[in-house]
Amino acid sequence: MSSNDAASGSSAPASSSESATDGSVAARSEQDATRTPADTDAAHNRALLAVLAVSVLALGMRLVALGGRIFHWDEGRVGYWILRYHDSGYHVYRPIVHGPFLPIVNDWLLTVAPASDFLVRLPVAVIGGLLPLAAWLFRERLTRTEIVALAGVLALNPLLVYYSRFMRNDVLVAAFSLFALGFVVRGFDTGRLRYAFPAAASLALGFTAKENALIYVLCFLGAGVLLLDHRLLKATARGDGAQDVVFGRWPAAVRARVRGHGTASRPGWLRVGATLAGAFVAFWAVFVFFYAPRPDLWQAFGDPSRLPGVVEAGSVGALEEFADTWVGSSHQDHAYLPYLYDIVETLVYGAPVVLGFTLIGVVVDRYGFQTGGTYRELVAFATYWGLASLAGYPIATDIQAPWAAVHIVVPLAVPAAVGVAFVAESAWEALAANDAVSVGLATVVVLAAVGGVAVANVEYFNSTSNEDRQVLQWAQPGNDLKESLQKVEAVAAQNEGTDVLFFSRPVPGDEDREVFHVANESELLTPPPPGGTHWHDRLPLPWYMEKYGANVSSSDPDASAEEALADAPPVVIAREFSREEAEAQLDGYVAYEHDWRLRSEHVVVFIDRDALDAAGVPANETAS
Repeated sequence: MSSNDAASGSSAPASSSESATDGSVAARSEQDATRTPADTDAAHNRALLAVLAVSVLALGMRLVALGGRIFHWDEGRVGYWILRYHDSGYHVYRPIVHGPFLPIVNDWLLTVAPASDFLVRLPVAVIGGLLPLAAWLFRERLTRTEIVALAGVLALNPLLVYYSRFMRNDVLVAAFSLFALGFVVRGFDTGRLRYAFPAAASLALGFTAKENALIYVLCFLGAGVLLLDHRLLKATARGDGAQDVVFGRWPAAVRARVRGHGTASRPGWLRVGATLAGAFVAFWAVFVFFYAPRPDLWQAFGDPSRLPGVVEAGSVGALEEFADTWVGSSHQDHAYLPYLYDIVETLVYGAPVVLGFTLIGVVVDRYGFQTGGTYRELVAFATYWGLASLAGYPIATDIQAPWAAVHIVVPLAVPAAVGVAFVAESAWEALAANDAVSVGLATVVVLAAVGGVAVANVEYFNSTSNEDRQVLQWAQPGNDLKESLQKVEAVAAQNEGTDVLFFSRPVPGDEDREVFHVANESELLTPPPPGGTHWHDRLPLPWYMEKYGANVSSSDPDASAEEALADAPPVVIAREFSREEAEAQLDGYVAYEHDWRLRSEHVVVFIDRDALDAAGVPANETAS
């Protein structure tokens, strides 16, 4: 991942006055070369301030009304078990719900604030908002305009904004992996070995968020192999040695840091080996801390004899669990093309600006329009990474879900930033040259891009509409269900005994599927839940019922409606296909019907009118 010599045909060693990377040699403009050190420092500081400002904007976009959208099915599943873990102290890694980062971190948050949609989404929103800061790690590889553009793409892309406001792991693993890559690049660019430690910690956090961090590593290795091939071809022409192929044509000062000071007692490669060993330990320390079962980890501190078993469970045991669930299983047994089409459709609707500027950026950088005739390795690396992700995720993912596109947008943000910077700088140059036609064309492109991003972010902001299904995952209830759930909360707070009954009935046309039924609700204290899909059919309601402290039960699906609802509690929840059957038995109840999924499914919440009056809540009978 190091640099190319700006003059690729020269085999002379790079001097100490040369920049350490291809980005800071070929990509800097002629005006940069004539600036005084003070001018350069001022421009450097302005770029840093711009990146910080963009990140503040990104945080604001992710935190405003963060709890406004009702929980998605998947958020409800993870959220419920976070509440159970916080209550019981029991947590073990379950690959089907992905890494332990969110349960562990949210458990800490729940010790200082009550559970809410806002609170448990907060870790994803904050990390998604800080993602633009990763652009600064590539400052030797990109021009200052490109750095700010990269921060802007990571801050404003509608897919990244939407799924940063979603309690799911995809933005987390993408952010941690990008930071890990950035620290590695920074280490190469400066020759400072200490960057290996934040790189290892960031990558470990990526693995604690979601197992597809492994795909990031594979993409990094694959893109690195392609760049190594490029270098070998150039090295053959230049007659470079093996060290030049691996590390690039670094300045003498940077080489000295890696080699050490030439003493026999502390050779440079010994320092490198020690640093890599330390980074390896840091990676596994973070990994085991998160993956170790609770409360076993805390008990091991009081009884060190338990520690080996805990470490094994948090390392080898976790890897075995991952392999049993995701490697060689049936989760990836699906047709390729429909999944590829689904991801491409999501990119077209959620990241059209990124796709357009990526094309510009790849052409501009590949053919040297900005770099004096030589491409830059970072841009090529990110392009290869993005294309590999586009080809690979239709295989790797087990369901058709728009959030998979996040892992393609993040790498493509780099060439897209090059494209954005090229258009912006071309417009500036045209303005300086009084080229009205070029200024007009560039203005149209910029306004179209800004307008498209703004409109998309407004459209998808807390959306639960089927019209946005290309970006929203289908298991999303309608936002108006929240109003009914607030009534349920008020009623449950005033009621004694069972508060909520799930009216269980077989699905028409699928008599073996009995929605909502769980024979023993007390078994829900530890995962996995009994009843399989029957309990999962309730999602995301278990999160809300647990948060409200509601006492929940379900009816026997074999019982008649008259028997099941003979002594109904103040709240009864049913699917739309059994509404009439339930309504006939629930005299004095108000029915509220809401969208349950984007695919024309509905849920009905029946609430006793007397219970609403007792709780001081208006019935709003026209709601359904």
